[in-house]
Amino acid sequence: MPHPQFTCTVLPAYLAEHSDASKGIYAFSYTITVVNTGDTVAQLIGRHWVITDVAGHTEEVRGLGVVGHQPVLKPGERFEYTSWTRLATPRGQMRGTFFCMTEDAQPFDTPVPAFELSQAHALH
Repeated sequence: MPHPQFTCTVLPAYLAEHSDASKGIYAFSYTITVVNTGDTVAQLIGRHWVITDVAGHTEEVRGLGVVGHQPVLKPGERFEYTSWTRLATPRGQMRGTFFCMTEDAQPFDTPVPAFELSQAHALH
């Protein structure tokens, strides 16, 4: 029986040039690397993000694909993309799920563990 599995790593970064603390706008990029660590061809179909700032405001984002793509990955292949989000506070957190499907239409989820979004000098 095939074992589908994608594994994700995340590299977040603060985007000072797109942020304005006086207006409560803090922008962050995040680069996601998705690797097919399973033993079957599979496709990333959609995503669900939960974005929370330190004030407790939560936003959920759902949609098809990632940055306009629905990559099909063979075992060992990877797909990397960069996207961004804005918070109203200098720190927050994102977590999510990628909805995936094997080439024989077996659905599976790939969790993206929570990662911190933090302005480098924002300690409080």
